[in-house]
Amino acid sequence: MAVFVGAIVQGGVGFGLGLVAAPVLTMLEPDLMPGAIQVVNMTLPLLTLVAEWRKVDWPGLGFAVLGRIPGSVLGALVVVYVSVQVRGLLVAAMVLVAVALTARALSVPRNGVTITSAGFVSGVTGTATGIGGPPIALVYQSARGPQIRATLAMFFFLSAAQSLVILAVVGELPGRALGTGAFLIVPMALGFLASGPLRRYLDGGRARGAVLAVAALSALALVAQNVIGRL
Repeated sequence: MAVFVGAIVQGGVGFGLGLVAAPVLTMLEPDLMPGAIQVVNMTLPLLTLVAEWRKVDWPGLGFAVLGRIPGSVLGALVVVYVSVQVRGLLVAAMVLVAVALTARALSVPRNGVTITSAGFVSGVTGTATGIGGPPIALVYQSARGPQIRATLAMFFFLSAAQSLVILAVVGELPGRALGTGAFLIVPMALGFLASGPLRRYLDGGRARGAVLAVAALSALALVAQNVIGRL
């Protein structure tokens, strides 16, 4: 259900799958994260690109990928040396920060420096937690809808593929994570299909507050679970 709802959001506005689904998946199966969600993160953008690939901002994408590469390496080190419990708190913190920034509609100038920096942060958080969308989405929030969706889709596809390779190299991509990710492609595809008729509704922002509230509550529940686990 979390992946289904996240796919509806991402299909409509360009990002949101990790924001909604990662906290839930981390609570249910922490050992399968972030590999399982990265499988879905790599597949969903292909559905968007089928229709809107011509709208990709290729120069901006280049800067984002340039920053993403070293960020992914740092994120992989986090996966190797940081416990699952602490990573859970990292997921929660990332979601809460993203929710706060998104709710404030923070305006970020779009240039080579900001896009590269956003790509770096996205690489760290995306590889370590499966949530890499908010940093790069904040930079592109002033662009038109099709360009946002297309550019983010291409970035997410390349980013997820990169993260999966790095996770496999450092031995943090178990077979169960790949199997679970493959299974979650079904609700992801259904969510994307459902986003079609709801796109205008979501772009209008009527569901925005509810989605942010659910994401924040999921993050707070994840914090509570990890804090109780330490007691």
